[in-house]
Amino acid sequence: MTDGTDGDGRAARAGRDGHAAQASRGRRSPRARTGRRAGDSGSREAILDSARLRFAEHGYEGATIRGIAAGAGVDPALVHHFYGTKEKLFAAAMRLPAVPSEVIEAALAGHGGARPGPHLVATVLAVWEDPAVHGVMIGLLRSAMNSEQAARLLREFITDAILTPVSALARAGSPEDAAYRAGAVASQMLGLAVTRYVLRISPIATASIADLAATIGPTVERYLTGDIRADGGPP
Repeated sequence: MTDGTDGDGRAARAGRDGHAAQASRGRRSPRARTGRRAGDSGSREAILDSARLRFAEHGYEGATIRGIAAGAGVDPALVHHFYGTKEKLFAAAMRLPAVPSEVIEAALAGHGGARPGPHLVATVLAVWEDPAVHGVMIGLLRSAMNSEQAARLLREFITDAILTPVSALARAGSPEDAAYRAGAVASQMLGLAVTRYVLRISPIATASIADLAATIGPTVERYLTGDIRADGGPP
């Protein structure tokens, strides 16, 4: 037989246990989340990881949105939803802060009354010298000079994303002529980039953007619109 004191003790312990269980359930209860869902962030990172692997293994042309999506375990529609085009996905995967074709198209469309050649050179140099762009661009150039795999990746990307908008400005009689002119522009600009930023040959390495635009811009413009063939005719 127990007395009232034991009954009171059991009641007190039961009360304490009840409060503890309630507090424990409260701690386990999920709190309301704010901001972007974790699944979105995880999917984005999985897509970027898959894209870097696919671009490295298959090149820019060989890497497909479908293949990248499969590697990330997501639907291809989600890749398009997050990144839009393959070029934008490449820019995100390579941590490029700007989409090259958009920069080129804006430069070619926004020269106003200025000559397009010098304006294009000045615009591209200004982008290259942006601190957010500069390190990535130098890294891509150096990798391409030391690795055929990296060179193929950069070559295919330049052909698809940069030469296409440049060739659209060219005064050309055929698609082949436009591609030739755009390639000549690329040779000039990539040569300038290697000379100025990789090899750092003076005084090109220290010249102002305005001076380089005035020097190289007319040549770029001739590549786009002038006579560039030995006989002055089409290719």
